[in-house]
Amino acid sequence: MGLHPIILCGGAGVRLWPASTPAAPKPFLPLLGGHSLFQRTILRMAALAAAEPPLVVAGAAHVAQARRQTEDLRAPASFIVEPEGRDSGPAVVASALWIARREARGLALVVASDHHIPDEAAFAASILRASPAAERGEVVTFGVLPTYPATGYGYIQPGEGLDGVEVARVERFIEKPDAVRAADFVAAEYLWNSGNFLFRVDRLIEEARLYVPDLVAAVEQAMAEGRQTPGLLELGPSFRLAPKLSIDVAVMERTSRAAVAPIAYAWSDLGAWDAILEASERDAAGNAMSGPVEARDCRDSLVRASDGAQVIALGLRDTVVVVEQGRMLVSAMGALGGLKAATEALAIPSPGRRADPAKARERLRAWLRTEALPLWWCFGADHARGGFHESLDTGAGPTGAARRVRVQARQIHVYATAGLIGWAGPWRTAMDHGLDYLTRWYGRDDGLFRALITAEGAPLDDGAQLYDQAFVLLALASAARAAPERAGEFRHRADALAGAVARSFGRPDGGFRAHETDETLLSDPIMHLFEAVLAWAALPGAEAGAVSWDEWADALGRLVATRVLGEGRMTIGEAFDDGWGPAAGLEGRIVEPGHQFEWAWLMERWGVARDDAATRRLARSLFAAGERGVDPASGLVVDEMLDDFTLHARGSRLWPQTERLKASLILGRGEGGAWEARALAAARAIELYLACPTRGLWRDSPRGVAADDERPAAASSFYHLIGAIAELEG
Repeated sequence: MGLHPIILCGGAGVRLWPASTPAAPKPFLPLLGGHSLFQRTILRMAALAAAEPPLVVAGAAHVAQARRQTEDLRAPASFIVEPEGRDSGPAVVASALWIARREARGLALVVASDHHIPDEAAFAASILRASPAAERGEVVTFGVLPTYPATGYGYIQPGEGLDGVEVARVERFIEKPDAVRAADFVAAEYLWNSGNFLFRVDRLIEEARLYVPDLVAAVEQAMAEGRQTPGLLELGPSFRLAPKLSIDVAVMERTSRAAVAPIAYAWSDLGAWDAILEASERDAAGNAMSGPVEARDCRDSLVRASDGAQVIALGLRDTVVVVEQGRMLVSAMGALGGLKAATEALAIPSPGRRADPAKARERLRAWLRTEALPLWWCFGADHARGGFHESLDTGAGPTGAARRVRVQARQIHVYATAGLIGWAGPWRTAMDHGLDYLTRWYGRDDGLFRALITAEGAPLDDGAQLYDQAFVLLALASAARAAPERAGEFRHRADALAGAVARSFGRPDGGFRAHETDETLLSDPIMHLFEAVLAWAALPGAEAGAVSWDEWADALGRLVATRVLGEGRMTIGEAFDDGWGPAAGLEGRIVEPGHQFEWAWLMERWGVARDDAATRRLARSLFAAGERGVDPASGLVVDEMLDDFTLHARGSRLWPQTERLKASLILGRGEGGAWEARALAAARAIELYLACPTRGLWRDSPRGVAADDERPAAASSFYHLIGAIAELEG
């Protein structure tokens, strides 16, 4: 039976700021000199007798560091890449499943990548002692004999010893205690929970299926979706759907197979700077100094200076000083417990920070109300000829471009929405201004709306597209909601347009073609038609007219779930053949991450309205697919990928960032946590596009993309921006 080490590279190491940051977290830093903690763990695994090369689990943002540091040691290893950290439970289950494919009853050793165990021989001996229990089916954790009443560790109460092996049954697990309880636990011979485990992979999988079947199902789906190359498995988007649970909570606290092996060697999780001092080589006065430091009359202190910094330390007692790339920590050793809160107060990036989402919301809200809405009404509306300009140059001057009906409809929707979220400006005047122009210049005799006219009103494209009709329907729904006294008038107009759409674009299978003159099938027009129909279905009296908007919404939702998405497909593509399969060639493989977020937002709305859990799960799956299109280097959503999640178009336009924010807000409503972090990331991304000399305008690419800096601001993007900010309003 082979021994398969699993090294988990999670954790941000916030309590080791400023050395540990989200970009360069604790495991990959040489905090004790020489090799990084991760490299020390690799070497410790290599020293185990008969051990296979380790399996390393790391996030997408850090796998490159892990591979590089492994290669520097010339040590073989395999890697599982998580698209998002979901705590240790999903990571361990994925690793066990990966190993089980190679050895069904293989023995797995789970270790953290950043623990300090100086006595490698004692570590190896403890694995050897615990192996018989694991081989016979126990799930063994390692409990450290306490050396003091620590409040930073969880505890294990050992029970009866197991026959024939040097382990005991686990009586119970206890979370981190206060000082009084910690002293009681030490007196009662409880053990520190080291977070390291030894088990047979088939046993762990069996227990996980029993206690957390939804977690196992999500991990298995993510493995099936994933991309595999020699020595590397990139988990698919369904991994984000796995419950965020530690392996302790998911399995160890529930299973009757939990056992604990006591260990007496030196061990530390190096969770804070006082632990780093304790584990470091110290001088006769108890100090640990590294870098260009001159210390005099100091005792029991840690001083670190990175390259480019110089530190003089005089008369320190029990003090920590760390200088790293322009950041500095100065703390009494006993005050380090306040470090995490201090980083949050300084707005230093760290997981779980809760102040910034409120600040981001207020910045975007203020930008919309005090800058964008007034500017686009003053300069973006044509107050002489009517309607709205297609775009504004960098000085807010109109470009004179031809005017698409979709832009007129979107701007009507923008100002109606502005009224609904409480903007005190002339939203009703702007809305009516657009409605009058739309009726006067774009309507055709058959009830549809033409695509394009000149700025002077002459038709340029008399054809009708489903995409355009959808936005006219949405504009009418938004106007009816904002001005309920005119709702009957707008509903009558929408009913007439709905009938014209069915006659000119409808298909026998319940779907709709994109153009009135050919059979092209595209998902984008269907998406916006669904949006408009859902908007009408949500209005009071939706069934009062000639159209049953509820029935139409359900028919479109079923079409999307069963045909547009299609059985076995993880994403909604852009172009389709006549049977709703992907179009032939490259066209059928293109997937826009921004559209996955839009679809997720719509399916969540439909699922909530119908109280349908399956539809809401589908929404989360589509969101997870969209997240595969977030570039880990820039944090921005890319324009296009292929159906296997490989990058196709490297650009990152504005609108996908807004749709990521909108979807993360609706899906995470009331949940916080990871959803809040996603929303914050999207909000920060959007702000990159709003940094224009003329406030209230935007760029279509983030600031600094030279080719885009001087391009006009397209009015069409206002629809996306106000949609995201309106979702922020809740």
